[in-house]
Amino acid sequence: MTMMQVLTAAEMGAVDKRTEEEFGIPLEELMERAGDAVARFCLREYPEAKHVTVICGKGNNGGDGLVAARLIALAGCEVTVLLLAAEGDIKGLPAKMLDDLRGAATGDDDGPAVLIEFCAGEEELFEQSAALEGAELLIDAVVGTGFKAPLRGVAAVAQERVSRLTAPVVAVDLPSGWDADSVEQNAEGAFRADAVVTFTAPKMAHVFGHLASSRVSGDAFGPVVVAEIGSPDEAIQSAGRVSWAGESKAIAEAWRDINGNKGKFGHVLLVGGSYGTFGAPSMSSLAALRTGAGLVTAGVPKMIANEVGRVTPELMVRALAEGDAGEASMANLEEEKLATLIKGISVLAVGPGLSTRGEASEFARALVAKTTMPVVIDADALNAFAGKTELLKSAAAGGRTVVLTPHPGEMGRLAGMTVKEVEADRIGLARKFATEHGVTLVLKGWRTLIAHPDGSIAVNTTGNPSMAKGGSGDILTGIVAAMIAQFPQDVARAVEAAVYLHGLAGDFAAHAMDEHTVLATDTVSHLSDAFRYRVRDEDGFTWLAGVHE
Repeated sequence: MTMMQVLTAAEMGAVDKRTEEEFGIPLEELMERAGDAVARFCLREYPEAKHVTVICGKGNNGGDGLVAARLIALAGCEVTVLLLAAEGDIKGLPAKMLDDLRGAATGDDDGPAVLIEFCAGEEELFEQSAALEGAELLIDAVVGTGFKAPLRGVAAVAQERVSRLTAPVVAVDLPSGWDADSVEQNAEGAFRADAVVTFTAPKMAHVFGHLASSRVSGDAFGPVVVAEIGSPDEAIQSAGRVSWAGESKAIAEAWRDINGNKGKFGHVLLVGGSYGTFGAPSMSSLAALRTGAGLVTAGVPKMIANEVGRVTPELMVRALAEGDAGEASMANLEEEKLATLIKGISVLAVGPGLSTRGEASEFARALVAKTTMPVVIDADALNAFAGKTELLKSAAAGGRTVVLTPHPGEMGRLAGMTVKEVEADRIGLARKFATEHGVTLVLKGWRTLIAHPDGSIAVNTTGNPSMAKGGSGDILTGIVAAMIAQFPQDVARAVEAAVYLHGLAGDFAAHAMDEHTVLATDTVSHLSDAFRYRVRDEDGFTWLAGVHE
Protein backbone atom coordinates (compact mmCIF):
# COMPACT_ATOMS: atom_id res chain seq x y z
CA MET A 1 0.00 0.00 0.00
CA THR A 2 1.33 3.43 -0.97
CA MET A 3 1.14 5.73 2.04
CA MET A 4 0.34 9.42 1.74
CA GLN A 5 3.51 11.07 2.98
CA VAL A 6 3.50 14.40 4.78
CA LEU A 7 6.06 16.75 3.25
CA THR A 8 7.98 19.83 4.25
CA ALA A 9 7.92 22.91 2.01
CA ALA A 10 11.40 22.09 0.71
CA GLU A 11 10.39 18.51 -0.06
CA MET A 12 7.32 19.73 -1.93
CA GLY A 13 9.50 21.99 -4.04
CA ALA A 14 11.78 19.05 -4.77
CA VAL A 15 8.78 16.95 -5.82
CA ASP A 16 7.73 19.56 -8.38
CA LYS A 17 11.27 19.82 -9.70
CA ARG A 18 11.66 16.05 -9.88
CA THR A 19 8.30 15.73 -11.63
CA GLU A 20 9.46 18.06 -14.38
CA GLU A 21 13.09 17.01 -14.74
CA GLU A 22 12.84 13.26 -14.23
CA PHE A 23 9.32 12.48 -15.40
CA GLY A 24 8.85 15.10 -18.09
CA ILE A 25 5.73 16.76 -16.74
CA PRO A 26 6.17 20.54 -17.11
CA LEU A 27 5.37 22.89 -14.24
CA GLU A 28 2.89 24.68 -16.46
CA GLU A 29 0.86 21.49 -16.69
CA LEU A 30 1.01 21.02 -12.91
CA MET A 31 -0.22 24.59 -12.42
CA GLU A 32 -3.06 24.06 -14.88
CA ARG A 33 -4.12 20.91 -13.02
CA ALA A 34 -3.87 22.63 -9.65
CA GLY A 35 -6.08 25.49 -10.76
CA ASP A 36 -8.50 23.02 -12.31
CA ALA A 37 -8.75 21.16 -8.99
CA VAL A 38 -9.54 24.38 -7.13
CA ALA A 39 -12.16 25.34 -9.69
CA ARG A 40 -13.83 21.93 -9.61
CA PHE A 41 -13.92 21.94 -5.82
CA CYS A 42 -15.41 25.44 -5.64
CA LEU A 43 -18.04 24.81 -8.30
CA ARG A 44 -19.08 21.58 -6.61
CA GLU A 45 -19.04 22.70 -2.98
CA TYR A 46 -20.42 26.22 -3.51
CA PRO A 47 -22.86 25.86 -6.44
CA GLU A 48 -24.91 28.90 -5.36
CA ALA A 49 -21.93 31.26 -5.53
CA LYS A 50 -22.23 33.20 -8.81
CA HIS A 51 -20.04 36.19 -7.84
CA VAL A 52 -16.51 34.98 -7.08
CA THR A 53 -13.48 37.06 -6.13
CA VAL A 54 -10.02 35.52 -6.47
CA ILE A 55 -7.22 37.24 -4.55
CA CYS A 56 -3.88 36.42 -6.16
CA GLY A 57 -0.26 37.06 -5.32
CA LYS A 58 2.45 37.41 -7.93
CA GLY A 59 3.98 33.96 -7.41
CA ASN A 60 3.00 30.43 -8.38
CA ASN A 61 0.19 30.31 -5.83
CA GLY A 62 -1.29 33.29 -7.64
CA GLY A 63 -0.80 31.41 -10.90
CA ASP A 64 -2.92 28.55 -9.54
CA GLY A 65 -5.54 31.12 -8.62
CA LEU A 66 -5.52 32.65 -12.10
CA VAL A 67 -6.17 29.24 -13.65
CA ALA A 68 -9.03 28.67 -11.20
CA ALA A 69 -10.46 32.12 -12.03
CA ARG A 70 -10.47 31.34 -15.76
CA LEU A 71 -12.19 27.97 -15.32
CA ILE A 72 -14.77 29.29 -12.87
CA ALA A 73 -15.57 32.14 -15.25
CA LEU A 74 -15.91 29.69 -18.14
CA ALA A 75 -18.41 27.79 -15.97
CA GLY A 76 -20.64 30.88 -15.97
CA CYS A 77 -19.73 32.76 -12.82
CA GLU A 78 -18.89 36.45 -12.62
CA VAL A 79 -15.26 36.59 -11.50
CA THR A 80 -13.15 39.45 -10.18
CA VAL A 81 -9.41 38.90 -9.84
CA LEU A 82 -7.53 41.11 -7.40
CA LEU A 83 -3.81 40.84 -8.11
CA LEU A 84 -1.82 42.09 -5.12
CA ALA A 85 1.01 43.42 -7.27
CA ALA A 86 1.80 45.86 -10.04
CA GLU A 87 1.21 44.44 -13.51
CA GLY A 88 4.91 44.55 -14.31
CA ASP A 89 5.69 42.36 -11.31
CA ILE A 90 3.80 39.37 -12.72
CA LYS A 91 6.39 37.19 -14.43
CA GLY A 92 7.05 33.61 -15.48
CA LEU A 93 4.24 31.07 -15.33
CA PRO A 94 1.82 33.40 -13.48
CA ALA A 95 2.22 35.90 -16.35
CA LYS A 96 1.36 33.11 -18.81
CA MET A 97 -1.75 32.23 -16.80
CA LEU A 98 -2.72 35.90 -16.69
CA ASP A 99 -2.48 36.07 -20.49
CA ASP A 100 -4.64 32.94 -20.76
CA LEU A 101 -7.21 34.49 -18.45
CA ARG A 102 -7.30 37.66 -20.52
CA GLY A 103 -7.62 35.62 -23.69
CA ALA A 104 -10.62 33.79 -22.32
CA ALA A 105 -12.19 37.01 -21.08
CA THR A 106 -11.85 38.87 -24.38
CA GLY A 107 -13.73 36.34 -26.47
CA ASP A 108 -17.13 36.88 -28.02
CA ASP A 109 -20.04 38.62 -26.33
CA ASP A 110 -21.09 35.38 -24.72
CA GLY A 111 -17.66 34.84 -23.21
CA PRO A 112 -16.91 34.75 -19.49
CA ALA A 113 -17.29 37.82 -17.32
CA VAL A 114 -13.90 38.55 -15.75
CA LEU A 115 -12.64 41.76 -14.18
CA ILE A 116 -8.90 41.97 -13.46
CA GLU A 117 -7.62 44.62 -11.04
CA PHE A 118 -4.04 45.28 -9.89
CA CYS A 119 -3.73 46.30 -6.24
CA ALA A 120 -0.10 46.95 -5.45
CA GLY A 121 -0.93 49.18 -2.48
CA GLU A 122 -3.51 49.64 0.26
CA GLU A 123 -5.26 52.51 -1.55
CA GLU A 124 -5.78 50.47 -4.69
CA LEU A 125 -7.10 47.58 -2.61
CA PHE A 126 -9.48 49.93 -0.81
CA GLU A 127 -10.90 50.96 -4.18
CA GLN A 128 -11.87 47.34 -4.75
CA SER A 129 -13.94 47.03 -1.57
CA ALA A 130 -17.05 46.25 -3.60
CA ALA A 131 -15.32 43.26 -5.19
CA LEU A 132 -14.59 41.88 -1.74
CA GLU A 133 -17.82 42.78 -0.01
CA GLY A 134 -20.02 41.66 -2.90
CA ALA A 135 -18.38 38.28 -3.36
CA GLU A 136 -20.39 35.17 -2.62
CA LEU A 137 -17.16 33.16 -2.58
CA LEU A 138 -13.58 34.28 -1.99
CA ILE A 139 -10.55 32.33 -3.19
CA ASP A 140 -7.26 32.98 -1.39
CA ALA A 141 -4.32 32.46 -3.77
CA VAL A 142 -1.94 35.03 -2.29
CA VAL A 143 1.02 32.92 -1.12
CA GLY A 144 1.53 29.18 -0.84
CA THR A 145 3.88 26.48 0.38
CA GLY A 146 7.13 28.44 0.08
CA PHE A 147 5.92 31.34 2.22
CA LYS A 148 7.46 32.26 5.58
CA ALA A 149 5.32 34.28 8.01
CA PRO A 150 4.29 36.97 8.62
CA LEU A 151 2.23 38.54 5.84
CA ARG A 152 3.35 42.04 4.96
CA GLY A 153 2.19 45.05 2.99
CA VAL A 154 -0.92 44.80 0.87
CA ALA A 155 -1.23 41.05 1.61
CA ALA A 156 -1.60 41.79 5.33
CA VAL A 157 -4.20 44.47 4.55
CA ALA A 158 -6.12 42.01 2.37
CA GLN A 159 -6.07 39.46 5.18
CA GLU A 160 -7.53 41.99 7.61
CA ARG A 161 -10.26 42.96 5.13
CA VAL A 162 -11.22 39.36 4.46
CA SER A 163 -11.36 38.60 8.19
CA ARG A 164 -14.31 41.01 8.49
CA LEU A 165 -16.34 39.44 5.68
CA THR A 166 -18.84 36.60 5.94
CA ALA A 167 -18.45 35.01 2.51
CA PRO A 168 -16.79 31.57 2.54
CA VAL A 169 -13.08 31.44 1.73
CA VAL A 170 -11.36 28.61 -0.13
CA ALA A 171 -7.59 28.58 0.30
CA VAL A 172 -5.33 27.49 -2.55
CA ASP A 173 -2.69 25.14 -1.10
CA LEU A 174 -2.59 26.89 2.31
CA PRO A 175 -4.41 29.78 3.94
CA SER A 176 -2.03 32.64 3.14
CA GLY A 177 0.04 33.43 6.21
CA TRP A 178 0.55 29.84 7.35
CA ASP A 179 4.04 28.38 7.37
CA ALA A 180 3.77 25.04 5.57
CA ASP A 181 6.27 23.50 8.00
CA SER A 182 4.42 24.59 11.12
CA VAL A 183 3.11 22.02 13.59
CA GLU A 184 1.16 24.64 15.52
CA GLN A 185 -2.61 24.43 15.78
CA ASN A 186 -3.18 28.08 14.80
CA ALA A 187 -1.35 30.82 12.89
CA GLU A 188 -1.87 34.40 13.97
CA GLY A 189 -2.36 36.81 11.09
CA ALA A 190 -3.17 34.18 8.47
CA PHE A 191 -6.17 34.32 6.15
CA ARG A 192 -9.21 32.55 7.47
CA ALA A 193 -10.43 29.58 5.44
CA ASP A 194 -13.60 27.56 5.19
CA ALA A 195 -11.89 24.96 3.03
CA VAL A 196 -8.36 24.23 1.82
CA VAL A 197 -7.39 22.55 -1.45
CA THR A 198 -3.77 21.42 -1.53
CA PHE A 199 -1.90 19.38 -4.10
CA THR A 200 -0.01 16.10 -4.41
CA ALA A 201 0.59 15.53 -0.68
CA PRO A 202 -0.21 17.26 2.61
CA LYS A 203 2.36 19.45 4.26
CA MET A 204 3.00 19.56 8.02
CA ALA A 205 0.60 22.46 8.52
CA HIS A 206 -2.22 20.57 6.81
CA VAL A 207 -2.15 17.70 9.26
CA PHE A 208 -1.26 19.58 12.44
CA GLY A 209 -2.90 22.95 11.92
CA HIS A 210 -6.52 23.93 12.36
CA LEU A 211 -6.52 25.51 8.91
CA ALA A 212 -10.21 25.41 8.04
CA SER A 213 -11.81 27.20 10.95
CA SER A 214 -15.48 27.45 10.08
CA ARG A 215 -18.04 25.05 11.42
CA VAL A 216 -20.24 22.99 9.11
CA SER A 217 -23.81 22.75 10.42
CA GLY A 218 -22.46 23.96 13.74
CA ASP A 219 -20.66 20.75 14.58
CA ALA A 220 -17.64 20.10 12.37
CA PHE A 221 -14.63 21.85 10.96
CA GLY A 222 -14.35 22.76 7.30
CA PRO A 223 -12.58 20.41 4.90
CA VAL A 224 -8.92 20.11 3.96
CA VAL A 225 -8.54 18.12 0.75
CA VAL A 226 -5.62 16.88 -1.34
CA ALA A 227 -5.85 16.83 -5.14
CA GLU A 228 -3.52 14.71 -7.25
CA ILE A 229 -2.14 16.80 -10.11
CA GLY A 230 0.16 14.36 -11.86
CA SER A 231 3.33 13.87 -9.84
CA PRO A 232 4.18 10.13 -9.89
CA ASP A 233 4.51 8.32 -6.57
CA GLU A 234 8.22 7.86 -7.33
CA ALA A 235 8.67 11.63 -7.34
CA ILE A 236 7.20 12.05 -3.86
CA GLN A 237 10.04 11.53 -1.42
CA SER A 238 10.29 12.55 2.23
CA ALA A 239 13.00 12.09 4.82
CA GLY A 240 10.70 12.81 7.76
CA ARG A 241 8.93 9.43 7.73
CA VAL A 242 5.62 11.05 8.62
CA SER A 243 2.46 9.86 6.87
CA TRP A 244 -1.28 10.40 7.06
CA ALA A 245 -3.19 7.78 9.06
CA GLY A 246 -6.34 7.99 6.94
CA GLU A 247 -4.71 6.15 4.04
CA SER A 248 -4.63 3.03 6.20
CA LYS A 249 -8.41 2.88 6.40
CA ALA A 250 -8.28 1.08 3.05
CA ILE A 251 -7.58 -2.21 4.81
CA ALA A 252 -11.04 -2.03 6.41
CA GLU A 253 -12.89 -1.26 3.18
CA ALA A 254 -12.71 -4.62 1.40
CA TRP A 255 -15.67 -6.96 1.60
CA ARG A 256 -15.13 -9.92 3.90
CA ASP A 257 -14.44 -13.37 2.49
CA ILE A 258 -17.76 -14.99 1.65
CA ASN A 259 -16.52 -18.12 3.43
CA GLY A 260 -15.50 -16.19 6.52
CA ASN A 261 -16.48 -17.26 10.02
CA LYS A 262 -15.98 -15.82 13.48
CA GLY A 263 -12.78 -17.75 13.90
CA LYS A 264 -11.19 -15.87 11.00
CA PHE A 265 -11.71 -12.45 12.55
CA GLY A 266 -9.94 -12.93 15.84
CA HIS A 267 -10.83 -13.34 19.51
CA VAL A 268 -10.21 -10.31 21.73
CA LEU A 269 -9.80 -10.66 25.48
CA LEU A 270 -10.47 -7.36 27.25
CA VAL A 271 -9.15 -7.43 30.82
CA GLY A 272 -10.06 -4.58 33.14
CA GLY A 273 -12.64 -3.21 35.50
CA SER A 274 -12.77 -3.09 39.27
CA TYR A 275 -15.27 -2.23 41.96
CA GLY A 276 -17.20 0.81 40.71
CA THR A 277 -15.68 0.86 37.20
CA PHE A 278 -17.60 -1.68 35.17
CA GLY A 279 -18.41 0.91 32.48
CA ALA A 280 -14.89 1.07 31.05
CA PRO A 281 -14.49 -2.63 30.14
CA SER A 282 -18.10 -2.68 28.96
CA MET A 283 -17.48 0.14 26.49
CA SER A 284 -14.21 -1.34 25.28
CA SER A 285 -15.82 -4.72 24.71
CA LEU A 286 -18.78 -3.24 22.86
CA ALA A 287 -16.43 -1.23 20.64
CA ALA A 288 -14.40 -4.34 19.83
CA LEU A 289 -17.54 -6.19 18.78
CA ARG A 290 -18.80 -3.30 16.66
CA THR A 291 -15.40 -3.00 14.96
CA GLY A 292 -15.63 -6.54 13.67
CA ALA A 293 -13.77 -8.89 16.00
CA GLY A 294 -15.16 -12.40 15.60
CA LEU A 295 -15.32 -13.01 19.35
CA VAL A 296 -14.87 -10.78 22.38
CA THR A 297 -14.48 -11.88 25.98
CA ALA A 298 -14.38 -9.47 28.90
CA GLY A 299 -12.25 -10.65 31.81
CA VAL A 300 -13.43 -8.65 34.82
CA PRO A 301 -13.60 -9.08 38.61
CA LYS A 302 -16.43 -11.38 39.69
CA MET A 303 -18.38 -8.65 41.51
CA ILE A 304 -18.96 -6.69 38.27
CA ALA A 305 -19.20 -9.59 35.81
CA ASN A 306 -23.00 -9.53 35.62
CA GLU A 307 -23.11 -5.77 34.97
CA VAL A 308 -20.52 -6.03 32.20
CA GLY A 309 -22.32 -8.99 30.65
CA ARG A 310 -25.48 -6.91 30.25
CA VAL A 311 -23.85 -4.49 27.78
CA THR A 312 -24.80 -6.81 24.90
CA PRO A 313 -25.71 -10.50 24.65
CA GLU A 314 -22.95 -11.10 22.09
CA LEU A 315 -20.27 -10.47 24.71
CA MET A 316 -18.72 -13.36 26.63
CA VAL A 317 -17.61 -12.72 30.20
CA ARG A 318 -14.95 -14.39 32.30
CA ALA A 319 -15.28 -13.71 36.02
CA LEU A 320 -11.87 -13.04 37.60
CA ALA A 321 -10.78 -13.64 41.16
CA GLU A 322 -10.73 -10.34 43.02
CA GLY A 323 -8.73 -8.80 45.83
CA ASP A 324 -9.96 -6.97 48.88
CA ALA A 325 -10.28 -3.70 46.95
CA GLY A 326 -12.44 -5.22 44.23
CA GLU A 327 -9.55 -5.43 41.77
CA ALA A 328 -8.36 -8.30 39.58
CA SER A 329 -5.94 -10.22 41.77
CA MET A 330 -2.72 -12.12 41.22
CA ALA A 331 -4.61 -15.37 41.81
CA ASN A 332 -5.81 -15.17 38.21
CA LEU A 333 -2.25 -15.75 37.01
CA GLU A 334 -1.87 -19.18 38.53
CA GLU A 335 -0.80 -21.45 35.68
CA GLU A 336 -4.06 -23.34 35.19
CA LYS A 337 -6.28 -20.27 35.58
CA LEU A 338 -4.21 -18.20 33.18
CA ALA A 339 -4.17 -20.99 30.58
CA THR A 340 -7.96 -21.17 30.75
CA LEU A 341 -8.30 -17.37 30.52
CA ILE A 342 -6.18 -16.94 27.40
CA LYS A 343 -7.11 -20.15 25.54
CA GLY A 344 -7.98 -19.28 21.94
CA ILE A 345 -7.27 -15.58 22.43
CA SER A 346 -5.62 -13.77 19.52
CA VAL A 347 -5.35 -10.26 21.00
CA LEU A 348 -5.18 -9.11 24.62
CA ALA A 349 -6.29 -5.63 25.72
CA VAL A 350 -5.68 -4.65 29.31
CA GLY A 351 -6.36 -1.56 31.37
CA PRO A 352 -9.83 0.01 31.01
CA GLY A 353 -11.25 0.49 34.49
CA LEU A 354 -8.50 -1.66 36.01
CA SER A 355 -7.70 0.79 38.86
CA THR A 356 -4.43 0.99 40.78
CA ARG A 357 -5.85 -0.42 43.99
CA GLY A 358 -4.55 -3.51 45.72
CA GLU A 359 -2.81 -5.92 43.37
CA ALA A 360 -4.15 -4.34 40.16
CA SER A 361 -0.88 -2.83 38.95
CA GLU A 362 1.16 -5.90 39.76
CA PHE A 363 -1.48 -8.03 38.04
CA ALA A 364 -1.29 -5.91 34.88
CA ARG A 365 2.49 -6.13 34.64
CA ALA A 366 2.51 -9.88 35.26
CA LEU A 367 -0.33 -10.54 32.80
CA VAL A 368 1.61 -8.81 30.05
CA ALA A 369 4.81 -10.64 30.98
CA LYS A 370 3.18 -14.09 31.11
CA THR A 371 1.43 -13.85 27.72
CA THR A 372 2.75 -13.78 24.17
CA MET A 373 -0.12 -12.63 21.94
CA PRO A 374 -0.41 -9.04 20.69
CA VAL A 375 -1.35 -6.74 23.55
CA VAL A 376 -2.97 -3.32 23.78
CA ILE A 377 -2.17 -1.48 27.02
CA ASP A 378 -4.32 1.42 28.17
CA ALA A 379 -5.45 3.44 31.19
CA ASP A 380 -4.34 2.12 34.57
CA ALA A 381 -2.36 -0.68 32.93
CA LEU A 382 -0.19 2.08 31.46
CA ASN A 383 0.20 3.61 34.91
CA ALA A 384 1.33 0.22 36.15
CA PHE A 385 4.44 0.56 33.96
CA ALA A 386 5.36 4.08 35.09
CA GLY A 387 8.96 3.91 36.24
CA LYS A 388 9.18 0.34 34.92
CA THR A 389 9.19 0.86 31.16
CA GLU A 390 12.03 -1.64 30.74
CA LEU A 391 9.31 -4.25 31.23
CA LEU A 392 7.56 -2.94 28.12
CA LYS A 393 10.77 -3.39 26.16
CA SER A 394 11.03 -6.94 27.45
CA ALA A 395 7.41 -7.63 26.50
CA ALA A 396 8.06 -6.43 22.95
CA ALA A 397 11.25 -8.46 22.57
CA GLY A 398 11.15 -11.03 19.82
CA GLY A 399 8.76 -9.00 17.68
CA ARG A 400 5.66 -9.27 19.85
CA THR A 401 3.12 -6.55 19.10
CA VAL A 402 2.79 -4.18 22.05
CA VAL A 403 0.53 -1.17 21.56
CA LEU A 404 0.31 1.65 24.11
CA THR A 405 -2.50 4.22 23.98
CA PRO A 406 -1.60 7.00 26.45
CA HIS A 407 -3.07 10.46 26.77
CA PRO A 408 -0.47 13.17 27.56
CA GLY A 409 -0.79 12.64 31.32
CA GLU A 410 -0.16 8.91 31.06
CA MET A 411 2.65 9.56 28.58
CA GLY A 412 4.23 11.93 31.06
CA ARG A 413 4.18 9.29 33.76
CA LEU A 414 5.70 6.70 31.41
CA ALA A 415 8.44 9.06 30.21
CA GLY A 416 9.09 10.78 33.54
CA MET A 417 8.01 14.17 32.15
CA THR A 418 5.45 16.84 32.78
CA VAL A 419 2.50 17.16 30.42
CA LYS A 420 3.97 20.44 29.21
CA GLU A 421 7.21 18.67 28.28
CA VAL A 422 5.27 15.94 26.48
CA GLU A 423 3.33 18.48 24.44
CA ALA A 424 6.46 20.49 23.60
CA ASP A 425 7.77 17.83 21.19
CA ARG A 426 5.12 15.21 20.59
CA ILE A 427 6.68 13.87 17.40
CA GLY A 428 10.17 13.57 18.82
CA LEU A 429 9.03 12.00 22.08
CA ALA A 430 6.67 9.51 20.42
CA ARG A 431 9.31 8.41 17.92
CA LYS A 432 12.02 8.08 20.58
CA PHE A 433 9.84 6.10 23.00
CA ALA A 434 8.50 3.76 20.31
CA THR A 435 11.90 2.95 18.84
CA GLU A 436 13.69 2.56 22.17
CA HIS A 437 11.04 0.21 23.59
CA GLY A 438 10.03 -1.60 20.40
CA VAL A 439 6.36 -0.67 20.82
CA THR A 440 3.63 1.01 18.81
CA LEU A 441 2.71 4.21 20.62
CA VAL A 442 -0.63 5.94 20.13
CA LEU A 443 -0.12 9.37 21.69
CA LYS A 444 -3.60 10.83 21.99
CA GLY A 445 -4.54 14.49 21.71
CA TRP A 446 -5.02 17.09 19.00
CA ARG A 447 -3.76 15.17 15.98
CA THR A 448 -3.13 11.83 17.62
CA LEU A 449 0.20 10.30 16.62
CA ILE A 450 0.85 6.64 15.89
CA ALA A 451 4.58 5.99 16.31
CA HIS A 452 5.90 2.62 15.16
CA PRO A 453 8.95 0.64 16.33
CA ASP A 454 10.75 1.38 13.05
CA GLY A 455 10.60 5.14 13.68
CA SER A 456 7.83 5.97 11.22
CA ILE A 457 4.92 8.09 12.41
CA ALA A 458 1.35 8.50 11.17
CA VAL A 459 -0.78 11.53 12.01
CA ASN A 460 -4.53 11.23 12.51
CA THR A 461 -6.76 14.08 11.38
CA THR A 462 -10.21 12.92 12.48
CA GLY A 463 -11.99 13.66 15.75
CA ASN A 464 -13.45 16.76 17.36
CA PRO A 465 -14.13 18.33 20.79
CA SER A 466 -17.30 16.27 21.30
CA MET A 467 -14.99 13.35 22.10
CA ALA A 468 -13.57 15.09 25.16
CA LYS A 469 -15.66 12.83 27.38
CA GLY A 470 -14.95 10.02 29.77
CA GLY A 471 -14.93 6.68 28.00
CA SER A 472 -13.49 7.83 24.68
CA GLY A 473 -10.16 6.18 25.43
CA ASP A 474 -11.87 2.94 26.42
CA ILE A 475 -13.71 2.91 23.09
CA LEU A 476 -10.43 3.42 21.24
CA THR A 477 -8.83 0.48 23.08
CA GLY A 478 -11.56 -1.84 21.90
CA ILE A 479 -11.33 -0.59 18.31
CA VAL A 480 -7.54 -0.99 18.22
CA ALA A 481 -7.71 -4.52 19.63
CA ALA A 482 -10.40 -5.56 17.17
CA MET A 483 -8.52 -4.19 14.17
CA ILE A 484 -5.35 -6.06 15.18
CA ALA A 485 -7.41 -9.21 15.62
CA GLN A 486 -8.69 -8.92 12.03
CA PHE A 487 -5.45 -7.77 10.41
CA PRO A 488 -2.63 -9.41 12.38
CA GLN A 489 -0.45 -9.48 9.26
CA ASP A 490 -0.42 -5.67 9.06
CA VAL A 491 -0.42 -4.32 12.59
CA ALA A 492 0.86 -0.86 11.71
CA ARG A 493 -1.97 -0.19 9.26
CA ALA A 494 -4.50 -1.82 11.59
CA VAL A 495 -3.63 0.55 14.44
CA GLU A 496 -3.59 3.59 12.17
CA ALA A 497 -6.97 2.62 10.71
CA ALA A 498 -8.37 2.09 14.20
CA VAL A 499 -7.38 5.57 15.36
CA TYR A 500 -8.75 7.09 12.16
CA LEU A 501 -12.06 5.20 12.41
CA HIS A 502 -12.51 6.19 16.05
CA GLY A 503 -12.14 9.88 15.27
CA LEU A 504 -14.27 9.61 12.15
CA ALA A 505 -17.08 7.94 14.09
CA GLY A 506 -16.84 10.87 16.50
CA ASP A 507 -17.14 13.27 13.57
CA PHE A 508 -20.28 11.53 12.38
CA ALA A 509 -21.70 11.60 15.90
CA ALA A 510 -21.06 15.35 16.10
CA HIS A 511 -22.81 15.82 12.75
CA ALA A 512 -25.84 13.91 13.98
CA MET A 513 -25.98 15.53 17.42
CA ASP A 514 -24.70 18.61 19.21
CA GLU A 515 -21.06 18.27 20.23
CA HIS A 516 -21.96 19.02 23.85
CA THR A 517 -24.27 15.99 24.03
CA VAL A 518 -22.17 13.31 22.33
CA LEU A 519 -21.24 10.41 24.61
CA ALA A 520 -18.38 8.01 24.07
CA THR A 521 -20.87 5.25 23.27
CA ASP A 522 -22.39 7.43 20.54
CA THR A 523 -19.15 7.02 18.60
CA VAL A 524 -19.73 3.26 18.68
CA SER A 525 -23.18 3.84 17.17
CA HIS A 526 -21.55 5.68 14.27
CA LEU A 527 -18.80 3.16 13.52
CA SER A 528 -20.89 1.85 10.63
CA ASP A 529 -20.85 5.33 9.07
CA ALA A 530 -17.08 5.46 9.53
CA PHE A 531 -16.51 2.08 7.88
CA ARG A 532 -18.69 3.01 4.90
CA TYR A 533 -17.03 6.38 4.40
CA ARG A 534 -14.41 6.67 1.66
CA VAL A 535 -11.59 9.16 2.18
CA ARG A 536 -11.27 9.70 -1.58
CA ASP A 537 -14.43 11.04 -3.20
CA GLU A 538 -15.75 10.48 -6.70
CA ASP A 539 -13.89 13.53 -8.02
CA GLY A 540 -10.51 12.34 -6.78
CA PHE A 541 -10.20 14.59 -3.73
CA THR A 542 -8.73 13.00 -0.61
CA TRP A 543 -10.34 14.48 2.49
CA LEU A 544 -7.77 14.97 5.24
CA ALA A 545 -10.28 16.66 7.52
CA GLY A 546 -13.98 17.30 7.33
CA VAL A 547 -16.61 14.82 6.15
CA HIS A 548 -18.01 14.90 2.63
CA GLU A 549 -21.54 13.77 1.88
